[in-house]
Amino acid sequence: MLAIFLKTLPFFALIGLGFWAGRTRFFSAEATAYLTKFVFYFALSAMLFRFSANLSLAELWDTRLFAAYLWGTAFVYGIATIAGFLRGLDIPTTAIEAQCAVIGNTGFLGVPMLTLLLGPEAIGPVLLALAIDLIVFSSLIVILITGSRDGQVSLRMLRNIALGLVKNPMIVAISLGFLWSGLQIPIPDPMNDFLAILGGAATPGALFAIGASLALTAPDKLPVAGWLTFCKLVLHPLFVGFAALFLFGVDPFKAGVIIAVAALPVAGNVYMLAQHYGVAPVRVSTAILVSTAISILTVSLVIGWITTA
Repeated sequence: MLAIFLKTLPFFALIGLGFWAGRTRFFSAEATAYLTKFVFYFALSAMLFRFSANLSLAELWDTRLFAAYLWGTAFVYGIATIAGFLRGLDIPTTAIEAQCAVIGNTGFLGVPMLTLLLGPEAIGPVLLALAIDLIVFSSLIVILITGSRDGQVSLRMLRNIALGLVKNPMIVAISLGFLWSGLQIPIPDPMNDFLAILGGAATPGALFAIGASLALTAPDKLPVAGWLTFCKLVLHPLFVGFAALFLFGVDPFKAGVIIAVAALPVAGNVYMLAQHYGVAPVRVSTAILVSTAISILTVSLVIGWITTA
């Protein structure tokens, strides 16, 4: 377990370095925003395209894996939703809390870290889990918030959801990669080298950007953040693991990968949604900060367990 912790420590050390740079104002809020934009639109997109262009759809798709991750995620989403309603929250706030409970930092943290720690065989399951998060649950929260405010599901809302998916560089990069793979076009060496160099910036850039962004957080509503952190770091991997290992009989290695994905801390894009819709952004940023700090230990424990089980 100590060996696994020492392997994950450099990733979180990069987050800590970014946090220091943001807290000391060595990196301003504007600089952090531009670094995040570079990683999101260029470096991470290059990494995802290169990964998916070297995979076949058969290597990615696994019906049992899809069902297990979706079932476990939806179950915890339901728990967080019921807890929100029992506390008297409105639909938008409940939806944001449920999103915090199940959407992990798979793009910025999971893709680079898990593929390095668990090997290239982990790429397919990680990308499948990421696609479920981006397509299913990112669409669901828009429907819940917009529908509750408009009183109905409109064509305008559905158009906005479709445009949001098409404009998401992670979805675009993965889709283009699989199209390239499906057409069986070899990647020319100069292009492959270009993608490797640009994609190589994704890991340090993304982790540094996470830390710098967290430095801008002013913690508030710590009990709520603690509950959402418990949902994300404990309940989510627990129920995804139960679904994968007992309900759907997923291959043990693939099951371990999606359990590790489920154990990741709350994603930064949930904060972007909260800001965009004006729904509890401080609550979300606090949950991201708390869950990321605690995940230094919990992610190591989960990865240690799945690699020795």
